[in-house]
Amino acid sequence: MTDLPTMQIILILAGLMAASVLAGIMAGLLGVGGGIVLVPVLFWLLSLTDFPPEIAMHMAVATSLATIIFTSISSARAHHRRGAVDVSLLKLWAPGIILGALSGGLAAKYIEAGGLKLVFGGIALLVSINMATPKTLVIGKALPESRLINGAISYVAGLISALMGIGGGTLSVPLLTGFSVDIRRAVGTASAFGFMIAVPAVIGFVISGLGVPGRPPFSLGYVNLLAAAIILPFTVGFAPVGAALAHRVDTIWIKRAFAVFLGITAIRMLMSSLG
Repeated sequence: MTDLPTMQIILILAGLMAASVLAGIMAGLLGVGGGIVLVPVLFWLLSLTDFPPEIAMHMAVATSLATIIFTSISSARAHHRRGAVDVSLLKLWAPGIILGALSGGLAAKYIEAGGLKLVFGGIALLVSINMATPKTLVIGKALPESRLINGAISYVAGLISALMGIGGGTLSVPLLTGFSVDIRRAVGTASAFGFMIAVPAVIGFVISGLGVPGRPPFSLGYVNLLAAAIILPFTVGFAPVGAALAHRVDTIWIKRAFAVFLGITAIRMLMSSLG
């Protein structure tokens, strides 16, 4: 990468901080992981520079996951204190989640930028439709009794979450509530899944990105440590603000507005992957 003009660096930093604030508020307000906001913003910010397009999505996904390691710990502890983390469910899904996330991080080396954009855009579009739909999707009256089926479901959730750069809530909560798990248990347990997704996924992205040319300074594999350090104080600091707002405002319209934002972002990402 060539040196960027000072004004462009300032604009990129401002955009990154604004996105981090929004990600923190949305995480607290709607229970969605910050990655669903951070990944597309990081990608578009990198696209404004002469950053190598073939690794921009990889860097955005991996850096988002690195921040989730820390934010998920804070979130999971808060939910655990309120008794909302289902330990038996955590144990049931943990092996599949961890293996799926590690697989996603390691597989990233062999997936082109267009493939990652296709995964993010496609799943994000489904999530936006789910958020905009008043009625909760019902898959079954309870989780399957088979450990093998639970393992397969959790593996896919971990794999896709890692490839998208998101934590446990965005995919796991709709899946769990679809199997009639209480929403509080689903959100609380998914917050712990976020840590289980992020750690192995980051390890995979670090290994996959070692020696790849064109990465910016302070990068460990595909993870940019400087960007992660800038993001974390804002996401962690503003998540409680979002949680407080959730008790004061009608979140249904905010949820629908965010669904529209996410849908537009997803469509743009899909169009970009095909272009």
